[in-house]
Amino acid sequence: MKKHRLLTLCVLFLIGFACSQPSATQTPKTPTSAPTFTAAPTLPPFTATPQALSAPVSFGPNREQFPKDFNPLSGQAVEDPNLLSIPALLISISHFPAIARPQAGLSFAPWVFEFYITEGATRFLAVFYGQFPKPEIPIRGNCALREETFIQTQNILGNQVWLDANQNGRHETFEVGVGGVCVNLYNSAGNLIASTTTDSNGFYGFNVPAGKYTVEFILPNWLQFTSQNSGDENADSDADQLSGKAEADVTSAHLFLDAGLVAMPNLIPTAAETHPAPKAEVGPVRSGRLLYADIAGFFQSSCLIYAFASHEVLEKIPKCSFVAHEDAGGGSMLPLDRMQAIAEDNYRKTSGGFNYSGNLFTEQVPANGMPATQLDVYVALLNQSGWKYDALSESWLRYVDDSTNANAGVLHPEIDRLTGRQLHFENVIVIYAEHDVISPTNLDIHLEQGDEGYAFLFRDGMKYDIRWSTKSDKIEQNSGKRKPIHFINPDGSSAALKPGSTWIFVATPYSVLSAEGDGIWRLRYYPPDGAK
Repeated sequence: MKKHRLLTLCVLFLIGFACSQPSATQTPKTPTSAPTFTAAPTLPPFTATPQALSAPVSFGPNREQFPKDFNPLSGQAVEDPNLLSIPALLISISHFPAIARPQAGLSFAPWVFEFYITEGATRFLAVFYGQFPKPEIPIRGNCALREETFIQTQNILGNQVWLDANQNGRHETFEVGVGGVCVNLYNSAGNLIASTTTDSNGFYGFNVPAGKYTVEFILPNWLQFTSQNSGDENADSDADQLSGKAEADVTSAHLFLDAGLVAMPNLIPTAAETHPAPKAEVGPVRSGRLLYADIAGFFQSSCLIYAFASHEVLEKIPKCSFVAHEDAGGGSMLPLDRMQAIAEDNYRKTSGGFNYSGNLFTEQVPANGMPATQLDVYVALLNQSGWKYDALSESWLRYVDDSTNANAGVLHPEIDRLTGRQLHFENVIVIYAEHDVISPTNLDIHLEQGDEGYAFLFRDGMKYDIRWSTKSDKIEQNSGKRKPIHFINPDGSSAALKPGSTWIFVATPYSVLSAEGDGIWRLRYYPPDGAK
């Protein structure tokens, strides 16, 4: 989503980026769907009009510091504020066997915990709050999706093409991007100098020297442009409604040139005809783990959903709702209508009054970080994953292996089965917690009330040393109701998370995070002694 970027862009421009794949080229290229655009058109005089950028905003850590329609787990506005009154659902989602991938619904969870379950495998506990997942019929432009990672080499010119669902000309955080839109770049003389396309989340970008440019968005016939320049520059649409062009005077990184689209009435996108909506379900859902008792404990009134559990686990974790325990397909799938019914039933049964605040979200990039463009996570030979910082979306793109000996360590983009989009999270946090071996295949990971430990925060292409804490603050002590795990700086002040989604990897205290050079970090997970 397009937010305030001035401070962020200055930091990113200074540190540069290091990824292993090629960037969008600046070599003139003819879009296959619109060959006539190779000719240099006659452009009107350059008329880019500067618009005001909104100031960076901060929300939290206390509940009264969040607007009423903002999710305290993401620091972002929600589409339906009424859903914030429904307690969170905590759903156990399988990562092994690999047939469970791609999972359905992870991109809708503001928080996802990943943790070790022995035998080289990890599992996810997804926290769904403030929004229910929903399947998406892909709406695409006329070009192929851009799949390569964008690498900054000069000033970045770009941003996102997005679907203006409520047609108000403003880009809300819950409105999604449009992939496969052809984008052309012209210099001040009107010459076509580069072409690219948007990725699965709608982001595009060019590397350019300082100068004046025109960007042109090419649309299929079932879409049209939303209203132009509605409000501040951070969340408007810049494309002219007739020509699809937007102009920019680039003096440094320029990451706020975008286009909002609306669907034409009575027209069905070709993509929807050939790609029907995925099944309306979340999962695969697998068995419960002892760690779930701690996480459910700090998500007051939440409902934990899992596929049964072993006897020693079942007697110690909450029993809100079960799904069938199945191995086929990596686990059982939870239909979305049943998921919503469980949430509403839990809402009726609980007393309410829960408080999921406790963390600070700010758009301003914190000081004193170290450059971080990539985080590789090695759990086992057949369990490797990674994150690459994407300068266009200002988030971390997730990559996974396929858990085969032939391709060990070969990573590919991980997508959400419900949307077909690559997973991207604004924050990736590694926390260190004590692990006890209950049996060779059963661990007790300690995030109980009153605990604290070391952690690392990755946001905005930077890495920060922080801490995690489940110690009760004065609000919890006075109310008797717990709040979620919170993240703090070494001096005890609130650590600044970036507004958006957060992925939390739970490591053992003896796991090692090492700097590999050029902004690349590597987490080597070491399991506790006695675990398989």
